[in-house]
Amino acid sequence: MYDYHMHSSFSGDCQYTMEEMICGAIDKNVNTIVFTDHIDYDCTSDNIDFTYDLADYFKELSKLKLKYKHSLEVLAGIEIGMQPHLSEKVAGLINNNNFDFVIMSTHIVKGLDLHDGSFYKNKKIKEIYYGYYEDLLENIKNIEDFSVVGHIDLVDRYQKYFGDKLNLKDYKDILEIIFKKLISMGKGIEINTSGIRYGINNFHPTKEIVNFYKELGGEIITIGSDAHTPQDIVANYDDAVDLLKELNFKYLTIFKDMKPKFIKIK
Repeated sequence: MYDYHMHSSFSGDCQYTMEEMICGAIDKNVNTIVFTDHIDYDCTSDNIDFTYDLADYFKELSKLKLKYKHSLEVLAGIEIGMQPHLSEKVAGLINNNNFDFVIMSTHIVKGLDLHDGSFYKNKKIKEIYYGYYEDLLENIKNIEDFSVVGHIDLVDRYQKYFGDKLNLKDYKDILEIIFKKLISMGKGIEINTSGIRYGINNFHPTKEIVNFYKELGGEIITIGSDAHTPQDIVANYDDAVDLLKELNFKYLTIFKDMKPKFIKIK
């Protein structure tokens, strides 16, 4: 099992240390974990500081990587909260650090937070979806040094703010542009299993969206729990693998030194 999206207390919204998360992964017989702790610049959500000292991060990770080397593989990652105006700053951060894996996520749209509800006010549902995906596309165009896009349909998680979610057919045109751009860049998407925990009864993205990615020629796909607690590590992992099988994906993707490796699905 591989968990390519998980957090530790270096993330402002996680209370568990790296070592506690590693021990949780060992208890579940996980092969490889990647700490993808949040860095979100210009983020005001809940007054949480979503930045940390990367020197401290790599120091702690290196120590624990050595300590637990006979139990599992621990890799260095990051979840970057991208906004269009941050491209130079984010590119510098990634290029100046030795990450194995980088998730590029969009948490802030048009300067407004998806999580706290401010983005959705006084908007029709189509404005919400197109606003989100337009910023996501701009983020993809503005930065090259990432591995996958995180929880690509994240906007669905916040349906409580705007009622019924939009059907895929109503924004498929912009999603097609996004997927074709990602595929041309050699980048991928993740299956983020946290949607089950958040009560939306499907992964991020949905089966329909994953299938659309596959139809367009997408092959790079990782699995991550987005765990912020030890018990959530590799949550619903087997279900995610079953989904890939159902959609006729032959390989799961893992990364090391920012290079993809394809693991045959059995």
